[in-house]
Amino acid sequence: MASEYFKYLARNERPDEPPPPMTRKEKLKNWLHYNWYWLVIGAVLLSVAWSIMRNLLGIGRIEPDYTFAYIGRFEIPQEQAEAFEERLALLGDDVNGDGKVVVKLNQYPSNRSADAESSLYYGYAADTLVVADITKGDSYFFLTEDPDAVQRAYQILAKPDGSAPDEDDYFAEDKVFPWSFCPVLEALGLDEGVFSKLYLGRRYFAGTDAEKHPGDEAFWERITEGAKR
Repeated sequence: MASEYFKYLARNERPDEPPPPMTRKEKLKNWLHYNWYWLVIGAVLLSVAWSIMRNLLGIGRIEPDYTFAYIGRFEIPQEQAEAFEERLALLGDDVNGDGKVVVKLNQYPSNRSADAESSLYYGYAADTLVVADITKGDSYFFLTEDPDAVQRAYQILAKPDGSAPDEDDYFAEDKVFPWSFCPVLEALGLDEGVFSKLYLGRRYFAGTDAEKHPGDEAFWERITEGAKR
């Protein structure tokens, strides 16, 4: 009986030769095939980290030179709000030195035209946003259709000379100008059905808070020039 060795020789079998070495391109393709999901996870984490850094450092964020807060029942249509910002910006100065004049309009509508339950939720949401604006000191200028209600709720409207209201002062009559009584605002040519019903007032800031609004007092004098109460 023939040995296993001679059987092997008879079949002329040889051990498999080692495969040829892979090229750099093939190695990269092979690595990507087995590790692509790590690249996806890494890209997502990097994107999140970059977004957080942008927000913390203010990268790419446009800082307004002047900020207005609108408190009312109905939201000002976007087209009219943008026209307001663009035309007011033509009257302002580049206060923060970024090469452009930017006016921002923050809107806090309560939307009381909705049903009773929805109106209540809208009112709570609007009130929360207004309080946040006041706490952070974002807005210097205030637009509203009911200044007395705003003063009773938040007591933020400054006296005619720009000083803080007294602790028991909840009246807005001498602290605001009707839009239609402000020649400069009237000359902007905005939709009379939206802005003609509003009143313009301002906040009082002092100390470090006032440093956040360096050009607002001068802008107030400019847009209320010739105005009557």
